[in-house]
Amino acid sequence: MKKRNVKTLEALKGGLIVSCQALDDEPLHSSFIMSRMAKAAEEGDAVGIRANSPEDILEIKKVTSLPVIGIWKQVYPDSKVYITPTESEVDALVSTGVDVIALDATDRLRPGVETLQSFFTRIRKKYPDVLFMADCSTYEDGVRAEYLGFDIVSTTLAGYTDDTKGKALPDLEMLNRLCRDISIPVIAEGGIWEREDLRKAFEAGCFAAVIGTAITRPREITRRYTDVIKEIRDANR
Repeated sequence: MKKRNVKTLEALKGGLIVSCQALDDEPLHSSFIMSRMAKAAEEGDAVGIRANSPEDILEIKKVTSLPVIGIWKQVYPDSKVYITPTESEVDALVSTGVDVIALDATDRLRPGVETLQSFFTRIRKKYPDVLFMADCSTYEDGVRAEYLGFDIVSTTLAGYTDDTKGKALPDLEMLNRLCRDISIPVIAEGGIWEREDLRKAFEAGCFAAVIGTAITRPREITRRYTDVIKEIRDANR
């Protein structure tokens, strides 16, 4: 493994990665705003940033030297895979100099009716020195990802696929099994809201953890509290 990659993994190990993303329909959708979010996360002692799109990544890298895990969410009509779904998105992310590239590593067919194995075999050959993170939904996804040659596995998509909808998050059972059974770093991501969730993730043996919504999406954070008020009102009717 190249020295740059070893340095990136050492920087991420044992710390908190903050996901700084805002979708098109969210008030904070702006590369500039995401760069400020990233800077604030750095000042709060985050060890890395997860970011969506080349534009956001380039702005974030202007203001922080933290390692950046890059994705590019794109929707294609013939696939449910939207996290870095094709070679085009990978190429664009590589051009930013991003430190890690994450992509959907579920067993769902990608755009063009392509399997993960076919897709990643080609990408791994094209970019042998890039760190790739597998966004997984199940334990089996993680085991497969290690076999295919990913460098990192994460629990990002647990609860977000048709087969895993309704799972309690964070999926600590999946995390525990992966940390026990595979040899590459396992990152806990998805559904971490409370400090106790984070504590349990590290007790399970995760390499690092990612928190997004609970830190960087004020609309969703606000709704978490206003929903309580609505419940109280409904109960008192």
